[in-house]
Amino acid sequence: MERSVKRLIEDKEKRREEYIGKYIEQLSNESTPYRLRAAEALGGCADPRAVEPLIAALNDRENEVRWVAAQALGKLRDPRAVEPLLSLLGDPDRWARRGAAWSLGELGDTRAVEPLLPLLADKKMDVRVAAADALGKLHDTRAVPALSAALEDEEEPEVRTAIRRALREITGEAGL
Repeated sequence: MERSVKRLIEDKEKRREEYIGKYIEQLSNESTPYRLRAAEALGGCADPRAVEPLIAALNDRENEVRWVAAQALGKLRDPRAVEPLLSLLGDPDRWARRGAAWSLGELGDTRAVEPLLPLLADKKMDVRVAAADALGKLHDTRAVPALSAALEDEEEPEVRTAIRRALREITGEAGL
């Protein structure tokens, strides 16, 4: 019985290895849906081999693939993704900027604080929310003045809530 359990575990690991290899391969597929599914699957695999192919996918011609690849990198929480995600903060596509901001918050690397600050004034509300949330997760007091200024200027309730939440996470002040 012990041998059959060991064999099942070995078979499962072998299939996992094959799947990761296929997903990495599919990131280069001509079909956008294949690339999307591959990036999403690699984000859930918790395998460090997925990081470099996902970083390469941040340059995909399709906005949606860049967005999903950015989010996948945030789920993997590998520090190799920080610099490429910082570059994505300037992407013309809002979804790519949003995904990069979210992932940088997940990664928790304070090098992202200064590059995230300009996104508090982004023209897209969801990008401003993602930037505020990421800054809150980074818990770095350097963000407090910019968050406070953004709170004064912001009209959208959802963004104001995200900014207040970020300030609470950084300062610990419950009254915000």
